Amino acid sequence: MGLRETFWIYLLVCTAFSYKPPLRGKSPFNIVVAQDGTGDYTTIQAAIDACKSFPEQRIHIFIKRGVYHEKVLIPSWNTRITLTGAGPDSTVISYDDYFARIGRGPNSTFFTATLLVEGNDFHADSLTIENRAGPVGQAIAVAVEADRCIFRDCRLVGNQDTLYLSGEGFRQYFEGCAIEGTTDFIFGEATALFEKCIITCKSDSYITAASTPENSACGFVFRDCILRAPPGIRQVYLGRPWRRYARVVFMQCTLGAFIDKAGWSNWKGTDYYRTAYFAEYRDNGPGAASGDRVGWSHQLTDGQAGRYTTANIFSGTWLPLQSNF
Repeated sequence: MGLRETFWIYLLVCTAFSYKPPLRGKSPFNIVVAQDGTGDYTTIQAAIDACKSFPEQRIHIFIKRGVYHEKVLIPSWNTRITLTGAGPDSTVISYDDYFARIGRGPNSTFFTATLLVEGNDFHADSLTIENRAGPVGQAIAVAVEADRCIFRDCRLVGNQDTLYLSGEGFRQYFEGCAIEGTTDFIFGEATALFEKCIITCKSDSYITAASTPENSACGFVFRDCILRAPPGIRQVYLGRPWRRYARVVFMQCTLGAFIDKAGWSNWKGTDYYRTAYFAEYRDNGPGAASGDRVGWSHQLTDGQAGRYTTANIFSGTWLPLQSNF
């Protein structure tokens, strides 16, 4: 065998051993996760770990039907990631960490999340994320510690502290989502807008616990949402201030009879009610304001409500458009 033939055989062998088949998603920006092996990866975290850091274009990860028992982290360098499921009833990300199990002192709550998002411009669509630990104290389903994040048609399920919205000045948007929990189950310091969401209260407690920074104009805004509860729930408050400048507004929402007539509550042992801003605008249903709200809450006028446009809520520098997906 001559030198030329030997070279070509060597090249073919090296190529065979180094060859990696293309992703079933057909490009590094379209990845498929499937537990049965019909995708590119069998776990969500493996798919995220394989993503390019700080990509110039969005990376779409489609998650096939199934219950994925894993804690998922979107690191800060994995920006522009979209997780899309086969539907909230078909694709479920589930885990069961809770405060006492973590055992890392008073901050253990923040290590319990089933899904922790640190990468900016994260999107989630058509899936369920749950913390299935049960009524055992603080147990986060979703923690969003990133800016310009969007959740559409998702179910976020837990008990105490279901949804943590973090980051001073960070902006987060929820549309058509179902969120359920018991105590303070929507909490944090980010600016967040909830539109056409269904909020399910599973115990007599508090829906929101905002910790809005003093220099933030909005905090949490709920627009055209439905608040509901199972039978037997009779005394739920729209919120209480976790920190001194908490800001929460419910606008044109449907409130069930389980909403306490006072509407809002103070954080025990503090005078945060003096600086918090809690307001409503044209809410309806048996739990809507009837003149018995606490004196330090507000009923917005048409002019005041008109300032709560999506552009104003997000400071005009980012809009959560459908095209963002």
